[in-house]
Amino acid sequence: MVKKKPTIKDIAQMAGVSPTTVSMVMNNRPRVSDEMRDKIMAIAGKINYRPNLLARSMVNRRSFTIGLIINDIADPFYPELAKGVEEKARELGFHVILCNTNNTHELEKIQIEMLRSRNVDGIILSTVSCNDPHIRALKDDAVPFVLINRTITTPGFSEEVDYIVLDNYSGGYKAIEHLHRLGHDRIGIITGDLNSSTAAERTRGAIKALDDFNLQQDASLTKECHYSRSSAKKAAQSLLNLENRPTAIFAQDDNMAIGAREAIIEAGYTVPEDIALIGFDDIDMASLAGIDLTTISQKKYEMGAAGMEILSQKIEKGNSAKLSRIKLKAELIIRKSCGYNLYGYKKTKIIGGHVNDER
Repeated sequence: MVKKKPTIKDIAQMAGVSPTTVSMVMNNRPRVSDEMRDKIMAIAGKINYRPNLLARSMVNRRSFTIGLIINDIADPFYPELAKGVEEKARELGFHVILCNTNNTHELEKIQIEMLRSRNVDGIILSTVSCNDPHIRALKDDAVPFVLINRTITTPGFSEEVDYIVLDNYSGGYKAIEHLHRLGHDRIGIITGDLNSSTAAERTRGAIKALDDFNLQQDASLTKECHYSRSSAKKAAQSLLNLENRPTAIFAQDDNMAIGAREAIIEAGYTVPEDIALIGFDDIDMASLAGIDLTTISQKKYEMGAAGMEILSQKIEKGNSAKLSRIKLKAELIIRKSCGYNLYGYKKTKIIGGHVNDER
């Protein structure tokens, strides 16, 4: 005899509630008390209830699946961001399809088309360029989407999209400000892809700081890369080979800073005694003993979770959902790679995101 699969009606009978109440819990709907929600979920687990996702999607005309498109899963920045998206998605009753683009527009387009063919309920993108050609179609076709980490800058259109990003301009400014306060006046900058809002804004903030502090802005001191550790290493080698080399380098993400550090050490220099080094993102590797990278922090997990929260509202409410345009505060994290302990500073504190040095 084939054992009957547990149903919502079975759970409702055991919990003493209506099947509608059980359905509301299974679909993560409000208006059910936490006590009753916990009771229903405990019963569902006890009788090994498994929802029929196909039937559920047919009734709701939804797949309860979202797509997450990232640039490079090998980049240490992305796993924590993806974790924030996935854990929040699971809490909200969604599954996540993870897509990688290898930093190419062509693959981004392919991944978007694949996700749409699978009828995902929405898409989170962390890959867009400043004038990304693939975002307009999502907007025109009313596909719910949210941009995280990067945004578009197309005039007249960028104001219509939802995003959550860091204040990259402020982050770039703070990086140069910190190096200036340590006495550096010749600073090399290794940028990310300047066709991305992250690199464009970090560079704009850095240049403003150079201007405000009357620091050298020799064009040879700025090298564009593509958020690649290997390309950043080559860029740093180029900076080190200059007749008048920089005394400090600002790499616009920590992965690139690690590449720059390799070049510095291979050239026979030391960090920070010979060359100060600052990164961006605050990946786990940055805090390792021996690396101790000064950096600009990003709340990667929180960014991912908040992006998923915004997307769920867009899926639920459609065009009536409030437009979300969020910029998170950039924070300077001081470690040893810029050598503040070598320049006569007895104690360094961060107060309100700014460095306060005590001699």
